[in-house]
Amino acid sequence: MSQIPPTIPPPPETVLDHDDIARAIKRIASAIVEGTKGAREIALVGIREGGVPLANRIASELQREGVRVPIGTIEVAFYRDDVGLRKPTTLVAEPSDIRFEVDGHDVVLVDDVVQTGRTVRAAIDCLLDYGRPRRIWLAALCDRGGRELPIAPDFVGRQLDVPQGGYLDVKLGGPTDRVMLVRPPFEYAG
Repeated sequence: MSQIPPTIPPPPETVLDHDDIARAIKRIASAIVEGTKGAREIALVGIREGGVPLANRIASELQREGVRVPIGTIEVAFYRDDVGLRKPTTLVAEPSDIRFEVDGHDVVLVDDVVQTGRTVRAAIDCLLDYGRPRRIWLAALCDRGGRELPIAPDFVGRQLDVPQGGYLDVKLGGPTDRVMLVRPPFEYAG
C-alpha cells in the first residue's frame, strides 16, 4: 500500500505592507485624477467586500487633492455567472447602496484584487441596473493576472505574479493593512 506524501503549506509572504498600500492608494488616486481629466464628474463604487474599504480610502485621498466624489457599494453575489453552479446554500448578501445618479456619470468600480474578470463583469451588470454611466473605469489594489474575460484595471496599485493554486489575502483596516501571498501546498519528498 502506497502512502500519500504529506503536503506542507509554505508560510504566507507579505507582498504589500501598510506603507506599500498607502503609496499604492495615492498612486491610484493620482492616476484617477489624471485619467479622468480632473475627476470632477466621477463617482466611486466599491465591490463588496474588499473594494468597499479601498473605495473609501481612495475617496479620502482624492479629497486631500481637493476632489470630492460620491461613493456607493455593489453586491455582486446574485449577478455572478457561477451562482447556479455552486452547491445549494443560503446565499447571504448585503444590498447594493448607490445614492447618486448613475446616468451620465463616469463611475470607477473599485476592487481589492482583479483576477479572472468575472467579479468585475458581475459588478458592471449590477451597476447598469442603476442607470447608464457615461463611462465605467476599473481601479484595483492588486492585479494578479489569470484573466478569463477581457477585463483589465485602468488604475492599479501593483501587479503581482501568483502561482496556480495560490491566492492573495488582503487585509485593509488601518495599521495592520497588508496583502499576503498564500502559495499552494507542496508535497514533501523527504
